[in-house]
Amino acid sequence: MTFFFILFIIVVLQRLLEVVYARFNERRMKAQGAIEAGQEHYKWIVLLHVLFFLSLLMEIVYVTEGELAPFWPVALAVFVIAQVLRVWTLYSLGPFWNTKIIVLPGAKKVKRGPYRWLPHPNYLIVALEIASLPLIFGGWRTAIVFSIANALLLLLVRIPAEERALQQLKE
Repeated sequence: MTFFFILFIIVVLQRLLEVVYARFNERRMKAQGAIEAGQEHYKWIVLLHVLFFLSLLMEIVYVTEGELAPFWPVALAVFVIAQVLRVWTLYSLGPFWNTKIIVLPGAKKVKRGPYRWLPHPNYLIVALEIASLPLIFGGWRTAIVFSIANALLLLLVRIPAEERALQQLKE
């Protein structure tokens, strides 16, 4: 159980630091004339992530009791790879990285780092994290429910909204 709590706290702190970084980038970009898009669905993204962490905590504490799953090394490896990719993605976007959809008119679309190969690598990384983190401790219920919810929210709402916002950069 100790390993779970340590990892859980590290990931939650990481997310909180990312929110601070995103807010800093948001203020700086808006001062340069950036425009926010997709505000109507942002609350659902936040809610999904909050519920994910609550579900993860409840399932691991009350159902699996923090025991490592038999395949935990694989799940942990996927999670660690996702973290490395997350850092690469944040670094590649630099001041453009955000949890919200914020576009700066006249700015060029970032095409370095993982963005050379994928249009939305951060969403793949989040999907890997949502699936792998619970599976380290046998939390398959949380992994399945939130992987599906995340995929639906991303594919049906978030990515189309981001694509529309990025299209405005070309106009």
